Amino acid sequence: MAGVSIAAEWQLLGDKYYRKPELYQLRWKNIDLARNKVACAPFGGPIAVIRDDSKIVQLYAESALRKLRIFNSAGRQISETVWRNPGGRLIGLSWTDEQLLVCVTQDGTVYRYDIHSKIIEPNVSMGTECFEHSVVECVFWGNGVVCINEAFQLFCIPDLKNPKPSKLADTGLEEFPLCMAVIEPQYTMSGNVEVLLGVADHILLVEEDGVQTVGDGLGTLQKMVISHNGKLMASFTHDGQLLVMPTDFSSIIFEYSCESTLAPEQLVWCGMDSVLLYWDDMLLMVGPYGDPVRYLYDEPIILIPECDGARILSNVNMEFLQRVPSSTESIFKIGSTEPAALLYDALDHFDRRSAKADENLRLIKSSLPEAVEACIDAAGHEFDPSLQQTLLRAASYGQAFCSQFQRESIQEMSKTLRVLNAVRGPETGIPLSIHQYKLLTPSVLIGRLVNAHHHLLALRISDYLGMNQEVVIMHWACSKLTVSSTVPDATLLEILLDKLKLCRSISYAAVAAHADQSGRRKLAAMLVEHEPLSSKQVPLLLGIGEEDTALAKATESGDTDLVYLVLFHIWQKRPALELFGMIQARPIARDLFIRYARCYKHEFLKDFFLSTGQLHDVAYLLWKESWEIAKNPMASRGSPLHGPRIKLIEKAQNLFAETKEHVFESKAAEEHARLLRIQHELEVSTKQPIFVDSSISDTIRTCIVLGNNRAALKVKTEFKVSEKRWYWLKVFALATIRDWDALEKFSKEKRPPVGFRPFVEACIDAEEKGEAVKYIAKLADPREKAEAYARIGMAKEAADAASQSKDGELLGRLRNTLQDSTASSIFDTLRDRLSFPGVS
Repeated sequence: MAGVSIAAEWQLLGDKYYRKPELYQLRWKNIDLARNKVACAPFGGPIAVIRDDSKIVQLYAESALRKLRIFNSAGRQISETVWRNPGGRLIGLSWTDEQLLVCVTQDGTVYRYDIHSKIIEPNVSMGTECFEHSVVECVFWGNGVVCINEAFQLFCIPDLKNPKPSKLADTGLEEFPLCMAVIEPQYTMSGNVEVLLGVADHILLVEEDGVQTVGDGLGTLQKMVISHNGKLMASFTHDGQLLVMPTDFSSIIFEYSCESTLAPEQLVWCGMDSVLLYWDDMLLMVGPYGDPVRYLYDEPIILIPECDGARILSNVNMEFLQRVPSSTESIFKIGSTEPAALLYDALDHFDRRSAKADENLRLIKSSLPEAVEACIDAAGHEFDPSLQQTLLRAASYGQAFCSQFQRESIQEMSKTLRVLNAVRGPETGIPLSIHQYKLLTPSVLIGRLVNAHHHLLALRISDYLGMNQEVVIMHWACSKLTVSSTVPDATLLEILLDKLKLCRSISYAAVAAHADQSGRRKLAAMLVEHEPLSSKQVPLLLGIGEEDTALAKATESGDTDLVYLVLFHIWQKRPALELFGMIQARPIARDLFIRYARCYKHEFLKDFFLSTGQLHDVAYLLWKESWEIAKNPMASRGSPLHGPRIKLIEKAQNLFAETKEHVFESKAAEEHARLLRIQHELEVSTKQPIFVDSSISDTIRTCIVLGNNRAALKVKTEFKVSEKRWYWLKVFALATIRDWDALEKFSKEKRPPVGFRPFVEACIDAEEKGEAVKYIAKLADPREKAEAYARIGMAKEAADAASQSKDGELLGRLRNTLQDSTASSIFDTLRDRLSFPGVS
């Protein structure tokens, strides 16, 4: 049947087939894994290599200085750097999920490098205990690390992105554990890391707040490793037993007796179906059923566990050991008569123009959709592009005779395989399987390509998958800026703009910020001109010292928050006169500045008005300040603070006087100052704080009430109060203190210029009818006299006065005012006598 040569390379473990295709012939030279410490990132990630300083090795044509070198999975060197870090021997190194290389030295210092061998500051220390008692061993997982020192103390950094070392519970050990493993926090009930220590015939489970003994009776464990999902643990005992058990140690799932009791150099999981044990020259694969599979090697290898298998790194090549997918097995298994195998054969017969193709299709007609699906799935699991193409052709061939199959599946798989084949190339060297690709997600893959500076490939994949290209173009632009220090600004700007315009939503401000950080401020200013969003553009312009441009852009945007941002920045950075000059020509900025300064910065605003010749505005501010002083709790009546108030008002009056348009304000300020001075003197002389900030009329009235007529006359004369106003004020003031004799005397001094009406009003308001009658009789106008009599309830006198006016309307109004029967009869009699129509 089909695929005999393919299936011939498979190995049977129980009832499952495994295969070990070669991924790459490595491109590196003179790399001996036995002489080096090696760290390989999962998901087809990079390989870090550094000479092992714990071994005595012969140096050939190489420097005595150790170099940290980073390769891709195909052995192409990405970067290198000389290892000059203090801290003693390098204990361990590993890659995080973000592909940062973490190196732990003997004194507990943690160094971090990116994929380009650039150290990431700051370095992290595990603490003084690790400095005093050297680190002996460390175990890494995803984004964390656990270390044990010579004092048998455990220290943990659960998140290397935000490294905060913590000490775990005291183990109480007196000798080093034989082995150590870690259960990641995401797989524990507490959400914290759990460290497993193989001690004597049991295991210590160490957490941050306690230690417990588990796995009693397992025997002495020399190696142990946790599965990818944190549910299983594989361990190797002192008597050569391989044990697999759940991490709750409730039972042993299976065990296998190895031929050697010597602990393997490496013990890893191969997916979730089998365990790999590596000794010096042999790789043993053990599964739950059947005999194990042996692979012999005459050179050292490194096992790299993956979610669906294990990569095998040797000095010369990279292989991938994985379980054969069921779809692939159904097609290529020797003697297979599965529908997928017959469909694959049908394509072969079709290509040879054999009638057997139609016969195969007829045989699997009812199972054709499943066969097509199997061919598509098998294509996704292949690393050989020609075999992928053949399987997809078989699926397409079967699909032509299957109306029930969703036709988008082939296109989707083709798209996925194009992406995978692109990143699997030796130059990129990321040998992802389709299962790993789905777990990693395309966005993370693009991020890794970008970090490795494969920008063109990342851009093409983003475009092909319909993803946002902004991240790729942004990273490329920043990288281009970093490596183009000798390229002139204008030339580099043209290069950058040519690519940045590919993405409409690109942030030119972010690229400009990077240019500024790289010391290219002029280029940053040129780039930020192309930023469409003012909210991003203006802060960066301020950052690169372009305050004038920033203010112009902020005012153009109409965003008051941005304008204030620029104003406050310039306020702090530049002299006041420069700020005034900048905002004077920009009305929006000027008005916003004035509004803010009017509330919070009077002195600064006065300087601004003086610099622009707006003297009247300065005067208004001074006048306002005088009132603010009045509000001061310390400015009690008669206090010395009134002196500064008067001086401020006088200053305001002088400034008003310098402009022809503000004569009224100047006069008002002058009079206000004189009034305050007089009121202050009155408060001092009378020892009563009741004058300041009252009006002229109130001041006169208060003086009269207090019996200080001389002071009242002085105020009248000083402010040229009219005789009519004076009479009104004095009459009511005397009525207030009920000094009726003085009031009568005042009425007889001379004929009042206001008549006797104020006297009547004052008496009526004081409810003194007797006094009111004296002055009502002196009223000249009969109408006023009639209304006055009516107000104090004298109906007959009111009627007599009304009759003199011969005003029918007045009679009617007075009758309605006086509602009693006597008054009504009086007005009725008067009406009949005078015969006024319309009075009812």
